[in-house]
Amino acid sequence: MPEPRHHAAARAFRALHDATSGFIMPNAWDAGSAKVLAAEGFKAIATTSAGIAFSLGKQDYTVTDPRIGVTRAEMFARMRQIVEAVDLPVNGDLEAGYGDAPAAVAETVKMALDIGLAGGNIEDKKPLENALYDETLATERTAAARAAAGTDFVLTARTDALIVSRSIEAAIRRANLYRKAGADCLFLPGASDLKTVATLLREIDGPLNVVIGLESVKGNALELIKVGVRRISLGGTIARAALGFVRQSACELRDQGSLNFASEQMSGAELNALFAKGAAR
Repeated sequence: MPEPRHHAAARAFRALHDATSGFIMPNAWDAGSAKVLAAEGFKAIATTSAGIAFSLGKQDYTVTDPRIGVTRAEMFARMRQIVEAVDLPVNGDLEAGYGDAPAAVAETVKMALDIGLAGGNIEDKKPLENALYDETLATERTAAARAAAGTDFVLTARTDALIVSRSIEAAIRRANLYRKAGADCLFLPGASDLKTVATLLREIDGPLNVVIGLESVKGNALELIKVGVRRISLGGTIARAALGFVRQSACELRDQGSLNFASEQMSGAELNALFAKGAAR
């Protein structure tokens, strides 16, 4: 009997993290964006909670009202669509695990396995607050995620200490605690300059994910890989750029009546051909 497709994807994803060459993992927000990214030769893609939220007309990260945040059911429905759209390993943005208790995080990881995600991020920022979980609880949450994930699923522990507390010492300490608790990869948003990244690479015992485009267009993925970063992600950068292009297009159409914005569009025929691939899978 052939191995289930998602098991093979998880093992391929783990192999990318075990290698020393590093890889770029762009983030998709729906099946269409996933197929476009996959067609460009990347070895893995990720979901983006920001991109998914914005495509639903909802808030992400600094959510001011739970009613305009994305529910776990909404997020998982979209992530399932992304997984089913491509043959590549897909890493899921699992946010803070959709619950404070380690048991809630474990349940979310089991759901991630059920929809075929090859890996996922669990973060230590408290939802609806500009605060981090207590270090002990955050470490317990990581351990619970590891226990639920099994051996193939690539667990990424994300600490937002560089964003919330602006402390590189706290970020490094937390990352190493999460590594000891079973995380395969460490993710510290807020660091993308070579000097800071070099410090993290030296002080953190484990593969590092660096997100670029979070606050600035500065930085280069290939340069970061060259100095030893194992994985590069973009978070909601491509999704935000796409929405910025929608606004730019609307302004041109409103003010000038012209369609110059459409000069770089993908044709309907090209998209139809791309989306036809794997339709019978």
